[in-house]
Amino acid sequence: MIKVGDSLPAVTLQEYSEVEGNGCSIGPNPVNVAQATAGKTIALFGLPGAFTPTCSAKHVPGFVTQAEAFKKAGVDEIWCVSVNDAFVMGAWARDQKAGGKVRMLADGSAEFAKAAGLTLDLTARGMGVRSTRYSMLVKDGKVAALNVEAPGKFEVSDAETLLKQAKG
Repeated sequence: MIKVGDSLPAVTLQEYSEVEGNGCSIGPNPVNVAQATAGKTIALFGLPGAFTPTCSAKHVPGFVTQAEAFKKAGVDEIWCVSVNDAFVMGAWARDQKAGGKVRMLADGSAEFAKAAGLTLDLTARGMGVRSTRYSMLVKDGKVAALNVEAPGKFEVSDAETLLKQAKG
C-alpha cells in the first residue's frame, strides 16, 4: 500500500468536462497524474463508486462544501477518484454540484487503485475491483498525509480530517 513519502502512481486518469476550456474538450480527457500534481497541493480522496449511498450522501458533499476552506489552507485542487468511467463521473459531478470545486476523475480500469495498493474486491457483490475509501494530501506528487478507512467505515477519510491536516 502507498504510504506517506511515496510518489503517486504514474498513471493516466480520465475526466469528463461539461464545457470546453483551458485546452480541454467536452468528453473524456486524459489527466496524467504526475504532470497534473507537479508543483501543486492536492486534496485527493478515493471511494468505492459513484452514486453509492455513503459516497453520495457524505463523502463528496463534505469536500464540495469545504472547497473554499481547502483553498484557504493552501490546497490547489480537490480530486475525487473512483473506479467508474469518465461519463459516470461527469454525471455524478453534475448531480453533486461539484463543478469548479472537486475534479471528478475516473479510474475506469482501477489502474490507480491497484498501483497504490488501495483496492477493494467487491466481485462477490457484482461490482468487481473497486477503490477502498481513503483520503490523502499530496504535495508535488508525493503523499504528505494518508487516511485509509477500514472496510465499511467512514471515519477518517472525510473532508474535515483532511482539512485539519492541510492546515497543520
